[in-house]
Amino acid sequence: MEGPTGVVFPAVEGTRSTTALGRAVVVDALRAVDPVGARSAEHETNWRHGYLGHFRRLVEAGLLSHDAAVTIARDGLASLHSRMRVVGDDGREAALDEVFSTPDAQPPLGTATVTGDGPVERELSLPYRGQRLRGDDLRRRLDAWVTAGVIEPSCAEAVGTVVANPDWLDLRDQRIVVLGAGAEMGPLTSVLRWGGEVVAVDLPRPDIWRRLLQTTRRYGGRLHLPLPPDTGADDDDQALARHAGADLLHRLPQVAEWLRGIDGRLVLGNYVYADGATNVRVAVAVDALTRHLQERRDDVALAFLATPTDVFAVPAEAVRHAEQGYAHRGAARRALRVLSAGRLLHRNYPPGADPGINDSLVPQQGPNYALAKRLQRWRATVAREAGARVSFTVAPPTRTRSVLRNRALAAAYAGAHRFGIEVFDPATSNTLMAALLVHHLRAGGPASAQPWQDEAYAAAHGGLWRVPYAPRSALGLAVLLGLGGARA
Repeated sequence: MEGPTGVVFPAVEGTRSTTALGRAVVVDALRAVDPVGARSAEHETNWRHGYLGHFRRLVEAGLLSHDAAVTIARDGLASLHSRMRVVGDDGREAALDEVFSTPDAQPPLGTATVTGDGPVERELSLPYRGQRLRGDDLRRRLDAWVTAGVIEPSCAEAVGTVVANPDWLDLRDQRIVVLGAGAEMGPLTSVLRWGGEVVAVDLPRPDIWRRLLQTTRRYGGRLHLPLPPDTGADDDDQALARHAGADLLHRLPQVAEWLRGIDGRLVLGNYVYADGATNVRVAVAVDALTRHLQERRDDVALAFLATPTDVFAVPAEAVRHAEQGYAHRGAARRALRVLSAGRLLHRNYPPGADPGINDSLVPQQGPNYALAKRLQRWRATVAREAGARVSFTVAPPTRTRSVLRNRALAAAYAGAHRFGIEVFDPATSNTLMAALLVHHLRAGGPASAQPWQDEAYAAAHGGLWRVPYAPRSALGLAVLLGLGGARA
């Protein structure tokens, strides 16, 4: 059977091992800052389950200093780029960083531009539980989320500033590149609603492009989409949907050339996702594209959405909120902790931690998912250090299709409200995240002393940072409660 082509894992003893790659990258990232942690990861024999502690250690080691966090990010990215490979259609293998210098037999991509027929909205509105919140109603919802610990106060402040500056929604001076344009969490719909310019990249699958073109027609923005060179840019929507798209895993040089030629300031938004090991492959492909564009254009801003089910350093205020909840927990939950010999419902943070470490990694998502999301955080850190404009936001738990396909995660989300965690609908999440993207582009972020503070800014974690209990110690109960609710 033929092996994979495009961006691939390196071969180790004849197999392309995701475990070997993940372990090696974590070891390389830790080696200069935390050699003890690097050796521990190197000797981990059960990476599929043991990765959790090592990904936490990457965050803890980064708290030693600003330079430590940047070093971890740089070394982790360098390890990925030096190890990952590219296999051409002819079967020849090369280093990842050679992909843009190797002559490409594929012809360059063309462009079609589709202009919407609908109105342009110049007021931020948020879909929420069957309503569309605006103005004071939206501000009250933000305040309620802050009080409940669902979002950080800086998130409410940032979105409130966008509400107060509706002209910021006019993004015609930007080219919002949405990599993974069909993703449920991306800003495509909001930017088109506000009359902006979206440059869309996704797989050449007609169902994706039919949906994107229908969305474009409803609003007042413009969609730029990649086409094979022999396709008419003036074709009707059905014909465009049949031909549009570009595969980042296999046509990276073509996509890079196409984006290099886009006029206007690029905001390179990373919203790609794939199942399993392919998620790492496509995340690395996007990172290679990101670095390539940054080297050749001086006007590239970056945008990322971080998963809340990861490890983050969080401010002391979040720790205090969690501690207050722990101190006032009910008798039943106190008893459950005792009966489980401390395995269930233990406190989220040591008292007085500053910063605290919120460990919301979910074992069911696996080490490939963790690595794909961590490399995005590393790129954000390195780009920010180099002076680039970066929009990095922790997104809330959301009922996306990919989450709901996992029975255990779907059940956990169904039971999460019993522990003070709010799970968002996709339309609420992606609009909220689009508003924060606007804020980052127009106002920037705070002048933070440490990378962890940049990551924590304007986080909309759904409550995971401020609940009384360490998330994994409540996960099993949430699953049981969610399954029980589903049966009821």
